[in-house]
Amino acid sequence: MPEGTKADELALELEQAIVRGELAPGQVLRQDDLSARYGVSRTPVREALRRLAALGLVSFEPNRGVRVRTLSRDELREAFLVRAELESLATELAVPKMGRDEIAALTAAEERYVEITMRMRDMSRPPEERARLTGEWLQRNYAFHDVIYEAADSPLIGRIARSARRTFLGQAVWAPGGPEMDELYERNVAQHKAILDAIAAGSATGARALAREHVMDSGHLLEVILDHVAAETARAERRRAS
Repeated sequence: MPEGTKADELALELEQAIVRGELAPGQVLRQDDLSARYGVSRTPVREALRRLAALGLVSFEPNRGVRVRTLSRDELREAFLVRAELESLATELAVPKMGRDEIAALTAAEERYVEITMRMRDMSRPPEERARLTGEWLQRNYAFHDVIYEAADSPLIGRIARSARRTFLGQAVWAPGGPEMDELYERNVAQHKAILDAIAAGSATGARALAREHVMDSGHLLEVILDHVAAETARAERRRAS
C-alpha cells in the first residue's frame, strides 16, 4: 500500500480515536508506539500527525513530542462562533437548492439522530455503552449537517466549517452526562427539527437564524459536559485519595 494511503488511513483512525476519547487531551503520541500499534513505518505516522496538526487536533511541542490538543474555554467559544457563522451561511445557501430528495435525506438523518439521542440518554444502559454511543451520537449529529453542506454546494464553506468543528472534537470527550442534561439534549433535538421544518418551508432567513442559534447552543452544551466531566474526575480523585 502506498505511503500516502497509509497516512490517510492512519490520520482518520487517530482522528476517530480522539473523537471517541480513546486519546485524551494532553496525551503524548509517540511515533514509535504508533508505528508498532498500527503496523506501519514512521513515515506515514509522521505524515498522519502533520495532517492532524493542520486540523488543530494535535500540536508539536519542542522537546515534548506530539500531544492531543487541549483548548481553553475561550478557544472553544471562538471555534463555535466561527462554525456558527459558516453553518448558518451554508444553511441559507442550501435552502433554495433543497429538492424532494435532499429533504428526504435530511429527514432521515434527523430521525437517526433522534433515535441515537434516546439510546444515549437511557440511564438503564451501562456507563461504558452510553459513552460508546456518544461517539455515534456525534457522528449522526454531523451527518445531519453534512446533508445541508452537500446541498449548499459551496465546497470552501463546507471544508472550513468541517475544519472548525474538528477543532473541538476531542475536548475531554463528548460525554453523555446524567439526567441534569436532559433539557439540553431535548433542546438540541428540537433545534434540528426546527431547522428541517424551516428548510422544507423554503425559509432561507429563518433556517439561517435557527442554524446559528443551534451551533451556539451546542457550544454551551459542550461546556456543560466539560464541567460535568471535570466534576466527576474530581470526585473520583477524592475517593482514591480517601
